[in-house]
Amino acid sequence: MYGAVVAEGRRPAWYREGSVPDTLDGRFAVISSLLALAILRLEEGKEEAVRHSVALTESFIADMDGQMREQGFGDPSIGKQVRSLVGALASRVDRWRTAKAGEASWDEAVRFSVYRDSLPPAETALTFSGEALRRFDEGLSGRSDRDVMEGRIA
Repeated sequence: MYGAVVAEGRRPAWYREGSVPDTLDGRFAVISSLLALAILRLEEGKEEAVRHSVALTESFIADMDGQMREQGFGDPSIGKQVRSLVGALASRVDRWRTAKAGEASWDEAVRFSVYRDSLPPAETALTFSGEALRRFDEGLSGRSDRDVMEGRIA
C-alpha cells in the first residue's frame, strides 16, 4: 500500500498541473496528503484494515528515517525530525477528517495539506490538486479493504 501511495505522489502531473514545487518539501506534501486519505479509508474498514492503517504509518516512519539518513542527517537529529514529519502527517489526517465530514471545505484542506495554507500560483493548480485528491479518495472508497491494503488503488 505504501508503495502505491508513493507512486501516485510521484506522478509528474502534481508538479506540472498542480504547481507543487518539485522539492523534498513539495513531494512530502503530496505524498503525506495521499497517505492521510489512505489512512482515513483504512480506518473506515473492518478490524484488519484499521490495523493496516497503523502498519501504513509505520511504513511512512521507516521511509522517512531512511530518507533522512540518505540526506546525511545525523543520528541525534533524526528522531526529532521524524517526529516532526509524523506530526505533519497527523495534522493532515485531522484536516482531511474534518473536510470529509463536511466540517471544513475540501479546498481549505487542499490548501493546508498540499500548499501549506498559501495559494498556489494559479487557481487552476488548486483545482487540479483538489480534483486529483478527490478522485484518489473516491477511488479508495470504491475499493474493498483487501484491495486497499494490498495497494490496488489505481
